[in-house]
Amino acid sequence: MNQPESVEPPIWRRHGTIAAAATVLVAVFAASCGGGSGGDTATDPASSGAGAELYQANCASCHGADLGGTDKGPSHLSIVYEPNHHGDDAFRSAIANGAQQHHWTFGDMAPIPGLSDDEVDEIIAFIRAEQERQGFDQ
Repeated sequence: MNQPESVEPPIWRRHGTIAAAATVLVAVFAASCGGGSGGDTATDPASSGAGAELYQANCASCHGADLGGTDKGPSHLSIVYEPNHHGDDAFRSAIANGAQQHHWTFGDMAPIPGLSDDEVDEIIAFIRAEQERQGFDQ
């Protein structure tokens, strides 16, 4: 009675699997590190996901595409907007109800209608991530 021989995959298949696994690991590592090239889209606020898109559509015309403010509204990178001074609930309230002028001379902020609670949270998460990435102006 013959016993079946162990069939090992060809060497190219074993090495191909290792190479594929290594490629996936390198891609995951590079994505988690943000790449590092000057043209990385993660450094462009307009291309950083749903929160960025919502910010661009609803906030950027006054607060700037780069969060740096405009002649219609203040910079979200101002130290005034750090979480210990204007927390996330202050952003939620301003979006839902508008905000009276108190730090700036831009006039009152009108409410921003039509955003769900989840969309507002995505906008706030985007702002906080950009504040962390860019730092605050003093």
